[in-house]
Amino acid sequence: MDFDGFFQSSLDTLKSEGNYRIFADLERRCGAFPQAGRHDGTAMQDVTVWCSNDYLGMGQHPDVVAAMVETVQSCGTGAGGTRNIGGNTIHHRILEAELADLHGKERALLFTSGYVSNWAALSTLGAKIPNAVILSDEKNHASMIEGIRHSRADKVLWKHNDWRDLDRKLHAVGDRPKIVAFESVYSMDGDIAPIREIVEVCEAHGALSYIDEVHAVGMYGPRGGGVTEERGLAHRIDLIEGTLGKAYGVVGGYITGSAPLVDFIRSFSSGFIFTTALPPAVAAAATASIRHLKASSIERDRQKANVAAVRARLDREGIPHLANESHIIPVMIGDPVKCRMISDILMEEWGIYVQPINYPTVPKGTERLRITPGPLHGAQEIDHLITALASLWRRCAIAHAVA
Repeated sequence: MDFDGFFQSSLDTLKSEGNYRIFADLERRCGAFPQAGRHDGTAMQDVTVWCSNDYLGMGQHPDVVAAMVETVQSCGTGAGGTRNIGGNTIHHRILEAELADLHGKERALLFTSGYVSNWAALSTLGAKIPNAVILSDEKNHASMIEGIRHSRADKVLWKHNDWRDLDRKLHAVGDRPKIVAFESVYSMDGDIAPIREIVEVCEAHGALSYIDEVHAVGMYGPRGGGVTEERGLAHRIDLIEGTLGKAYGVVGGYITGSAPLVDFIRSFSSGFIFTTALPPAVAAAATASIRHLKASSIERDRQKANVAAVRARLDREGIPHLANESHIIPVMIGDPVKCRMISDILMEEWGIYVQPINYPTVPKGTERLRITPGPLHGAQEIDHLITALASLWRRCAIAHAVA
């Protein structure tokens, strides 16, 4: 077989469909977020980032940077292996205690990313609980889907955010051990799950509730504990999973829950046992970020104000965006080639970075620009964004593509 020929043919098809992904060469500038530098091959272009998952700019917060630098200087750069081999440092233990406290749980467990924490936790639960069945929201993240698949447990999909459909399907499952997996904030449409109703259905059927809060931790609730904290429901969720790589501005994932549940996953999950631990400096920086956002609501308040301002300006210009309760603003384009073109023009001509979102991240025909205003975007930057979008909306006839 001509392997390279096959690879190239597949890539050519991807490009012809408009779904080939091109990464922007960006250089974040400490203390300047949301400004960044873009390498275009010959020079550096100043750009404003409008699509970062560093939702609150904590990746460049002075306390977070200082904690990482200080710990690198005192501990070095790496963890030295898995926690079983390299040791269980005080920085990991302190961070896990902060996370358990954040969600009102007995224990927490760190992973190298949110993807890994979902994959490892769901695959372990599904594989190790005898005769388990996992009921998964049909729009769950790829990490959850892969974890469930790897577990080889029976899977049942329920309609997105439809707790009545979940109830019917839990009834149909019968007396088997049941795990219900869903998210709080769905990252592409920005919609928020009816968590109370889902939890009540889980409790009625004796199902273990598993929620992914990666796009909500740091962002919602008086201490940043997520939508479950904001709605007073965290104590009724069995397992809360989150990330350190979005609103907390660092990297890593985690789960929280009861002591037996967390120790069970720690003891049986290959995704934890055989993976090198997060560097102590990363753990220290994450701890500083979590502590800051537990005490400060300034970042969340400013971010919410900017989201409202951008939405209002989009409405005035007649630029359609999906309505939701969250901080995520999907501006719908509906065509992969046009979506890529709009993104390129925004970068080249306006110095605005908004990455196009296309298949398989979203279904074909729903391509979009995913805008995430942060607390550090200013009024002039908002004006510039809306002026650029309004100009391109008319120039490129996007309305026709969406229709």
